[in-house]
Amino acid sequence: MKKIIFSVVILLLLTEIHAQEAQSIATIKKEAANDYNAKKYKSAVKKYLKIIELSDFKSQKLNAIYNAACCLALQKKIDSAYLFLNRAIEYGFTYKSHIIKDSDFENLRGTPKWEDLLSKIPESKSLNSNPDLANIITKDIHHFWEAYDLAEKDTTNTKAIYEKYYFDKSSNGMQDYMGAKVSSIDYFIKHIESHPKLYKTIRANTLKADDYKKDIQKSFKNLKDIYPEAKFPDVYFVMGAFTSGGTVSPTGLLIGINQMSDGENVNTEELSFGAKLLMNKSKYLPHIVAHELIHFQQDGMKNDTITLGYAIKEGMADFIGELISGETANRKIFDWAKGKEKRIWADFKKDMYYDRYSNWIANYNTASENSYPDLGYWIGYEICKSYYENAKDKKQAIVDMLNIQDYKKFLVDSKWESKLEKMQ
Repeated sequence: MKKIIFSVVILLLLTEIHAQEAQSIATIKKEAANDYNAKKYKSAVKKYLKIIELSDFKSQKLNAIYNAACCLALQKKIDSAYLFLNRAIEYGFTYKSHIIKDSDFENLRGTPKWEDLLSKIPESKSLNSNPDLANIITKDIHHFWEAYDLAEKDTTNTKAIYEKYYFDKSSNGMQDYMGAKVSSIDYFIKHIESHPKLYKTIRANTLKADDYKKDIQKSFKNLKDIYPEAKFPDVYFVMGAFTSGGTVSPTGLLIGINQMSDGENVNTEELSFGAKLLMNKSKYLPHIVAHELIHFQQDGMKNDTITLGYAIKEGMADFIGELISGETANRKIFDWAKGKEKRIWADFKKDMYYDRYSNWIANYNTASENSYPDLGYWIGYEICKSYYENAKDKKQAIVDMLNIQDYKKFLVDSKWESKLEKMQ
């Protein structure tokens, strides 16, 4: 009965949506987020409903259901908000501590249904603080190659094969990765099929993930030494669609192994200039995992939409990741920036107090030899490195970085600009 009511509510709300041109889920998600940030909650709900309707991935549907509930609560549509929250719980929502703190539900707190709702959400598992207990999971890579080989032999049933042998067997981490970073199964398959030379030459390098487990575990232990409060999630290696080399979710660290599989005899001629820059050699796997491990520790930092904040978060993951693994995950960027430091900083200063993320991070689509992408990583790295070098207590410096509340003050305290002025 609940499912019928929920479906009816969605249908009623969808009837308000005017005919749209075909859009990717990624585009709709971005538009929905923009509407939410602009407090256009009614418009955002419509877009989240569209995502629920179109999505192939459970985690993507779950996020859209939850976000729709947020927008409905902010509109004081209390009954509808509860309906969507209950649906989110049915879909597997387990982040009780998050919903308790979420200010979007202020209009629901104190209503008769609130405590009943919370009682339905299981208590979140305590985060693991022992680096030896973190699992490194590579089964999704093997499932991909099983599906790939079968699809190569039976091209008329490609989608059914990938669904059965790859997506239906997915780990929890892969489900999160796909929901967050890949718009659809069709998009995934289109990517694979449009890069036949690449996928015929990267198999051996993707299967090297198992070889780096000891290096990854060593980095985890090194973080424990310099930051005893650290938490250590599981690590999942998945085959994505060149939309993310690494990300995090409450499930763990999620690594797009195909973007970490460059090397001798790998054919990248089908990739654009920007996509080639996304490729990293497999030897950098421990360093990208270290980078994402630092992101997992950053929940104590202030959420801010200024470009400086984004750059510091990414650069910090590179800097502390380098401390624990021995190398930055983004060596190409750092090599390119040499000799251009003052020019890069002068350009960045024009954007740093505005929300101009796309000028400095994840801007591979506009990359060229004269306009390198992801320079925000380099900026943030240099600021964090300068702060660390000037700190008398290095362990406290790590704590300070992972709990920044004022990015402008942190920049001043880092003395980065003074350091830059002394450069030749």
